[in-house]
Amino acid sequence: MTTKVIIVRHGQSSFNAVQKIQGRSDISVLTEKGQQDALKVGQSLADISVDVFYCSPLQRAKNTAQIIQSQLKNRPELQINELLLEINLPIWENLVKEDVQRDFPDEYKLWKEEPHLLKMPVDGQDYYPIVELYKQAQQFWSELLQQHRGKTILVVGHNGINRCLLMAASGIPIANYHRIQQSNCCISILNFDAANNVQLESINQTAHLDMPLPKPRSNQGGVRLLLVRHGETQWNRESRFQGIKDIPLNDNGRLQAAKAAEFLKHLQLDFAISSSLSRPKETAEIILQHHNHIDLELSDQLIEICHGLWEGKLEKEIEQEWTQLLQSWKVAPETVQMPEGENLDDVWLRAVKCWEDLVAQYKDSERLVTGLVVAHDAINKVIVCHILGLTPANIWQIKQGNGAVTVIDYQASEHGIPVLQALNITSHFGIGILDQTATGAL
Repeated sequence: MTTKVIIVRHGQSSFNAVQKIQGRSDISVLTEKGQQDALKVGQSLADISVDVFYCSPLQRAKNTAQIIQSQLKNRPELQINELLLEINLPIWENLVKEDVQRDFPDEYKLWKEEPHLLKMPVDGQDYYPIVELYKQAQQFWSELLQQHRGKTILVVGHNGINRCLLMAASGIPIANYHRIQQSNCCISILNFDAANNVQLESINQTAHLDMPLPKPRSNQGGVRLLLVRHGETQWNRESRFQGIKDIPLNDNGRLQAAKAAEFLKHLQLDFAISSSLSRPKETAEIILQHHNHIDLELSDQLIEICHGLWEGKLEKEIEQEWTQLLQSWKVAPETVQMPEGENLDDVWLRAVKCWEDLVAQYKDSERLVTGLVVAHDAINKVIVCHILGLTPANIWQIKQGNGAVTVIDYQASEHGIPVLQALNITSHFGIGILDQTATGAL
């Protein structure tokens, strides 16, 4: 029994358009673009049967929700929820961002580098905006998951509260608040199982807004990395454990790679690297047909986790011989040493080293350069966990569909921190906002 939660940020507001800080101020309204984008969100969600619909009471979110509601076929009742209020920044509200940077330089620097330590006086007491917002998000999840188990829930909120909802659901450290992007009218999708364990299916989808990839936060230098999982193989389709077995793409996997290639063909790529196994290598080569000037680098550090004696086997076959180990792999993967194979610490060390070496090579570029990285399910999950400040124990919280694209930016103007611009984009397959790729074994 899965509880599916679809989270949307409100459309562009009059304050967004002039870079004013909003917080809980309720002065700003949706711009014409904000209204049009909200309509596009509603159209992209129209065929999904939504059981429960919540929104923030602030008018920019409420109006976005009302426009979305007008497009839904089943038209669920719109419920106002105070726990979806935006972050409270009483000293900065209604100020232009540049004025805040000028008049509160120390506080603004702290906000960008250690946001959880920022405090403001409220009623004579020290108030920590991010800490309180995170608690608010935790309370929202506690109430929501208890009341609506097994339902499909639509939530319309704000930049700050949506980030904290994603963080609180998955255990992302509060200090990493700025590592998650939430664009106006973006869509993020979370799945909770019966025990309320979360899977982040996607974050910050924007293709429905005619914006295939989210825009960088600035045009200053740094590196954008496009992390792609290889296309489908027959073993993916059969839910057979692959590991380091060199299984090729099937016809659907080649089609997925071709669609990813079409999706990315208009980008200026500066470099590309792939796992040395044939399935990611072929995926990368198909994508690079539109970028003939790029030489593909191959890396053994990016090959899939070695499952050892499990490779080539179906889950039911593994369960017969390694019942307890398979159960541990499902609930505590960080504890598992694959028989005659690797553990997640082994994978983490080599994958993260390869990733960080790439970042170090390009992050100080004077212009924003873009690189393609094609690898595997476990590798990509480890890299995303590393970026978000999670651990090997959290890999099942990250979804990586075959042929999906994840976008990570490192910009010099943002103190060198990674920003997860988008997670697990599959819109280029033409199947809507939900990931419908094969859910087979690694």
